[in-house]
Amino acid sequence: MDMSQYLGAFLDEAGDNLQRLDDLLLALEKDATDLDVINEIFRSAHTLKGMSATMGFEKMAGLTHALEDRLDAARKGTHHLDEFDMNLMFSSLDTMQSMVDSIRAGGSDAHLDVSELVASLRNMSAEAEAKSGPKSAAAGERALSREEKQWIGDANNMGLSVFSLCVTLSESCLLKAARAYMVVNRLEEMGDIIKTEPSVEALENEDFALDFLIYLGSQKEMEEIRNAVLRISDVASVEIEELKQDQAEALQAAETKEEKGKAAAAPGPAKTEEKTVPAAVLAPADKLAPKTAAAKAESKKTSQTVRVDIGRLDKLMSLVGELVIGRARVERLAQEARLREFDEPLSHLGRISGDIQELVTKLRMVPVSFTFDRFPRLIRDMSKTLDKEVELVLEGQDTELDRTVIDEIGDPMVHLIRNSLDHGLEKREERRAAGKPEKGTLRISAYQEGSGVIIEVADDGQGMDPEKIKKKAIERGILTEEDAAAISDEEAIQICLLPGFSMAKEVTDISGRGVGMDAVKSKVEGLGGQLDLVSKVGQGTNVYVRLPLTLAIVLSLLIKVGDETYAISLENVEETILVKRENVKTIHGTPATVLRGEVLSLSDLGDVLGTAVDEAHRDEYPVVVVKIGKSKIGFIVDELIGQQEIVIKSLGRFLSKIKGIAGATILGDGNVALILDVASFYSTKG
Repeated sequence: MDMSQYLGAFLDEAGDNLQRLDDLLLALEKDATDLDVINEIFRSAHTLKGMSATMGFEKMAGLTHALEDRLDAARKGTHHLDEFDMNLMFSSLDTMQSMVDSIRAGGSDAHLDVSELVASLRNMSAEAEAKSGPKSAAAGERALSREEKQWIGDANNMGLSVFSLCVTLSESCLLKAARAYMVVNRLEEMGDIIKTEPSVEALENEDFALDFLIYLGSQKEMEEIRNAVLRISDVASVEIEELKQDQAEALQAAETKEEKGKAAAAPGPAKTEEKTVPAAVLAPADKLAPKTAAAKAESKKTSQTVRVDIGRLDKLMSLVGELVIGRARVERLAQEARLREFDEPLSHLGRISGDIQELVTKLRMVPVSFTFDRFPRLIRDMSKTLDKEVELVLEGQDTELDRTVIDEIGDPMVHLIRNSLDHGLEKREERRAAGKPEKGTLRISAYQEGSGVIIEVADDGQGMDPEKIKKKAIERGILTEEDAAAISDEEAIQICLLPGFSMAKEVTDISGRGVGMDAVKSKVEGLGGQLDLVSKVGQGTNVYVRLPLTLAIVLSLLIKVGDETYAISLENVEETILVKRENVKTIHGTPATVLRGEVLSLSDLGDVLGTAVDEAHRDEYPVVVVKIGKSKIGFIVDELIGQQEIVIKSLGRFLSKIKGIAGATILGDGNVALILDVASFYSTKG
């Protein structure tokens, strides 16, 4: 059977399971005795094992099987998980991720050697299994309740023989629940099942090792029953024993005697309990098959999601963009021709296309947890490497961003986190000396602001010293002593965003405060966002990453400079104003005006773009006020056209690196307008 058609689904499901395993292992590390978490890890590992075995990736199946064995000892209570176990399981998880990456790249995991890791996992589990000893039918018999022993006697009275079957599956069995279901189903054909140990639910959920017990009431011969079960694939052995009525009565009498002894020692009268045998008591497990089918049906009813390739969504978004452009052109033509009868249908078309646009945009939106989920494991590993105690606080994980933005922001976020842990948070001794808790706090938050999203990375570390930054900038020739004395502390901190600037005394494998921060800034601005730093000595550092919700269709301000029309994303626009000629002053050689009591620097966008404009006759200037970080600048333009939704088009790889141009769009009249990256103009001016 050709399984390649299912490869994409396998990779998606494997990624989800690996992330879940990562989260569960982090939770288990905090409390290694939490059986609920251990069972969840066991089930997730088994799901991954079954998927990989079905797809033919035997090495991954073998590794997950070994991980199951390791956890089984903890479930049985024969081995307590320690730091060595946790590191070994985390290493296994990293190896599985490498396997998934290898399969995604080349379609196979065959070239990866996991034999040593598998041997390490199996070593401890084998020792623990030896300590626990094999299960026996007698052990299962002791697990019977008094009522169930009564049922055995009643079954004997009805002419049924009662058998105890201890079924052991082979170690190579990959689908234990399926095999257990087949055993139960086969035995139901031969009689009535009284009880299973573990329970039916546990068998369905694979919450057992390799063996389980079944009590069967049947008129069949013992050997016939045994052979019927042995014919099922992956059944290694079947230990069967007939339970006679006198055995059940003896067990019942012994238990009753014990209870009477307890009752005599206890104050008050002993209660007696009347026993009745329900009609369906002899076959409680006959609901296993219907229950499983019903659960599957219910799962299908409640699962209302489908996986869609991101390429298809990109294509759909592109088509919606063309629809927006086409609608704008039709509206413009109708206005020019003054065709009033087109107003109502165009308005209706506008509402429909707007709804489609909003829906497609939402289809592409994913929660930031898609990226945030990587951070707990990253911080766990780094804190151990750096020997620092770190508490991670994640907030706003449900905040949504366009999938393209999410994919692009992952690496910059990792760099910011590494900076905070390596050079932001102090070591235990330093924090203790500063009167801080030994455990540092790293807070990563996401929240919506306006039409964009802010991701904040904040630590309570040592902060960034503006005076030290100024001194370093003077040494590097970035600032003169006069410049350093003139700039504020906030402006000094922003120097860390300049290319190549670093405050690190030495470069480490993890990070250096400032090294690569210019790359982070460039990446964020390339996404149409902004990066801002706020830091206080001894209190910590906050990094604010402002991002647009989507990169495909944005609301923009159309302006005119000379004969050309340009677009500026409204994400960057603070406001638009008109400035009279007499209100323009020159401060340190730079034109400026006063806006609500604050000095606003002005820049002629015509000069920046190299477009000659005759301004001799103008008495007032249209100005677009742009906020970049904590600074504002006003760009003088020729005309303010108005707001319009635009579809961002790439300029291609040959023109994509032009400074100041973020892309292009097609206007309603069919002309092309360039989209300006005003943040880069400001950095050029600065």
